[in-house]
Amino acid sequence: MASIKDLRQRIKSVGSIKQITRAMEMVATTKLRRFQDRAIASRPYTEEIAGLVGRLASMLGEDLEGHPLFRRGAGERTLLLVVSSDRGLCGPYNSSLFRKLQAWRKERGGRDADPTEYFVVGRKGYQYMDRRGFRITRFLTEPPLEKIDYRNAAVTARMLTQSFLSGEYSDVQILSTRFESMVKFVPTIAQFLPVSGASIAGEGGERIPAGVILEPDAATIFDQLIPRYLETRAYNALLESLTSEYASRRFAMKNATDAASDMQKALRGVYNRKRQESITKELLDIVGGVEALK
Repeated sequence: MASIKDLRQRIKSVGSIKQITRAMEMVATTKLRRFQDRAIASRPYTEEIAGLVGRLASMLGEDLEGHPLFRRGAGERTLLLVVSSDRGLCGPYNSSLFRKLQAWRKERGGRDADPTEYFVVGRKGYQYMDRRGFRITRFLTEPPLEKIDYRNAAVTARMLTQSFLSGEYSDVQILSTRFESMVKFVPTIAQFLPVSGASIAGEGGERIPAGVILEPDAATIFDQLIPRYLETRAYNALLESLTSEYASRRFAMKNATDAASDMQKALRGVYNRKRQESITKELLDIVGGVEALK
């Protein structure tokens, strides 16, 4: 049974931990709002470029089949970009991502049969995959995911596109976490390349009216917009993963703070009972001594 001194020390230690988790919760909340604002600010551009590319794809129709980004690559391997976090203490964020990765790998025949190569963003993902023998081709460390912007995401998109066009891979996919709400973030594997002509045409909504004159022609505009479209997709995947990470960290730190409060309350109850027992025992000893002197 712990002594009163031990209980007092434990209460103090739990209080210190509670202060740390509360501070981390506040930091995560602040950063989460900032990344959410960035995601909201990027939506008009994302929707506009996706819609324009979709409308141009509807105009070009079967001509897209000859585009190198719209047909499978010459290689036999798949390239998968895995977006994880650089730090821990973010609840089930990374573990959910890794479960999705292992399930996807199992569907492809397991470790020995899977010809996939991996680009990795985030130290936690690299550490997990390196220990388990994944074929990691590149570990993207600069800049850190928290400091990434559209320019850095564009570099990542161009890197993936160049790898695909080199003929080494048949397709490129991205494993990231889709942010749906403050308490829901879903690990998702989405095909990045080749671009699906049917899906991209569906993003355009209404067709461009027949009387509209395009300068230069639709094919030239389309070729110039496709890189921007891919950059936008890569940026959204990175930004949503980062937002999901901080939402998960905020939720985890809140739960840790609440658990510390409950533990403090329970320890104080035990401490008060022990202290009352000690006081009662001392009073009984005094009363017994007084009675013995009579």
